[in-house]
Formats: sequence, structure tokens, C-alpha cells
Amino acid sequence: MKPIHPHPRRSEEPIWWSLFGAGGSWFAMITPITVLLVGVLVPLRLLSPEYLAFERVYGFATGWIGALFILGSIILPLWHAMHRLHHGTHDLRLNLGVMGKVLCYGFAALVSLLAVILVLGL
Repeated sequence: MKPIHPHPRRSEEPIWWSLFGAGGSWFAMITPITVLLVGVLVPLRLLSPEYLAFERVYGFATGWIGALFILGSIILPLWHAMHRLHHGTHDLRLNLGVMGKVLCYGFAALVSLLAVILVLGL
């Protein structure tokens, strides 16, 4: 049996796993409600279309709660998907090493930054 190393190397994996978990939770709990409201109830006229009038939606989107909601809806599922894609390449035995990590997480970081810039620019 190997002895436990007294000074283990630190890993950045907890950061990626926390973003993965947050994105998965958001996608599982918040996205279905959003799709139900916007994609089902309003088109079927079970919810008044006035709730999604431009002025109301724009007012929500330009407030800090709306901006956080929009950013959460874009950024968290994106990080979840990129983490899943990164680990999926391992399952497929596509040993991309650090390049795979840089591609997946770099793409997620770039799109997250663009989302923040665009949403805060509303």
C-alpha cells in the first residue's frame, strides 16, 4: 500500500465541478419553468401575452435581477455542457490533455464574458 503524500498537489477540478453542478441544477430546475411559461402557456393563451410585452420584458432584463437571470440562463448551462464535453472526450479516449481543457473551458469563459458584456450593455 502506498503511503499518503503529505503535500498533495492542488487541483483546479473543484472549480469546474462546482460550475458543472450549478449549471446542471439551473438547467434542471429553472429552464423547464422558463420554457413552460414562454414556450407553452403564452402561445396557448393560457397566460396573457401582456405579461411578455416588450416594455415589461425590457424592464425586467435591464434590472439587476433580470440581468442575473439572463446571465444564469446562459452561463451556467454552458459551463455544465463544456465540462460534460471535456469529460466526454476522456470517455471516447480522445486524449486531448491540457488542450481539451483549454478549448472547452476557454470557450465557456469567452461566451460567458460576451454574455456579461452584452447583458450589461442593455
